[in-house]
Amino acid sequence: MRQPTWATNSWASMSVSELAGDYFDGRSARPVKALASLTPQGLQLRGDTLDRVVPLSQVQWPERTRHGQRIVHVADGASFQAYDPAAFDAWRAGHGHRGSLVERAQQSWRGVLVAVALLAVLAGALYQWGLPAAARGVLSFVPASVDQRLGESALHTLGGQILEPSTLPMVQQEALKRAFDGAVAAAYPAGQAPAYRVHFHKSRIGPNAFALPGGIIVMTDELVKLVEGDVEVVVGVLAHELGHVEHRHGMRMVVQTGLLGVITSVAFGDFSGWLAAAPVILGQAAYSRAAEREADVTSIRILRAAGLSPLAMVRFFEKIGAKEGGRDRSLLGIAFASHPADAERIAVFREAAR
Repeated sequence: MRQPTWATNSWASMSVSELAGDYFDGRSARPVKALASLTPQGLQLRGDTLDRVVPLSQVQWPERTRHGQRIVHVADGASFQAYDPAAFDAWRAGHGHRGSLVERAQQSWRGVLVAVALLAVLAGALYQWGLPAAARGVLSFVPASVDQRLGESALHTLGGQILEPSTLPMVQQEALKRAFDGAVAAAYPAGQAPAYRVHFHKSRIGPNAFALPGGIIVMTDELVKLVEGDVEVVVGVLAHELGHVEHRHGMRMVVQTGLLGVITSVAFGDFSGWLAAAPVILGQAAYSRAAEREADVTSIRILRAAGLSPLAMVRFFEKIGAKEGGRDRSLLGIAFASHPADAERIAVFREAAR
């Protein structure tokens, strides 16, 4: 229990002024009109049928607020409720009570602003660094079999919504897969490359490529046609997607989204579902940008190992830019909605080609 903070004045010099209020014994809802005073023995409460002294060690004092009642609680369940909050504060101040640091800060708008600013900094740090670190930690305990089941389920769902059977000639599909397999083999020691499967599909999302958990890589017919079947470009894009597979970005996003959902639900409650969803969406975009940069590094490494120039990816972005005419890249679908700016990525690939 919180005990009062006393000034240097002694008990002998304390005021014996009394404070009016209602006393509740903790067993009955009927109040007893009482007068409270502080004595060397403790808190004295007197009324028509009441005369008791409570040791200060058994008294819990209320925090001072701008509004609200002042209720003193006693260890045995009894309480004393002052009629006049202002008079109660003055009565306690007259006995040397200054209040805790937190209590005084709550009464200061400067203190409140400092607390809000510190909370915002802490929340930002947790959002930016704590959450990704937590997701990586949780992901280390998730077996790869979970990735595979989730990836298969996602592919099945997408197959019924945006993906259709490929119309590319089978000869071309196999040639592109062989070229990619050769590049991967050159970039990884035997048996060390992440498991993957390449699928070509006609789609409703236009030129696109994306990786699903468990090593499923999807490239749309529209993307192959956009780059005019350029094998080096296709290998570079598939290598980028393999980077997502290698770093388990898909599963990491699932874990991060789940953690964000838990945190925001606790903070805002289920009744604010739309508000709780907002940071989840923002978090996906921010973390995806970091993941894209990691995947670009993998693409550069595989291209170099295969003796191919990273400039292939520059050609890819030029093709995409020419098709879109500078429009919002999110129109291309899920794989490009949160990618870093093309200019930044092009500069990275140009530098890697030197």
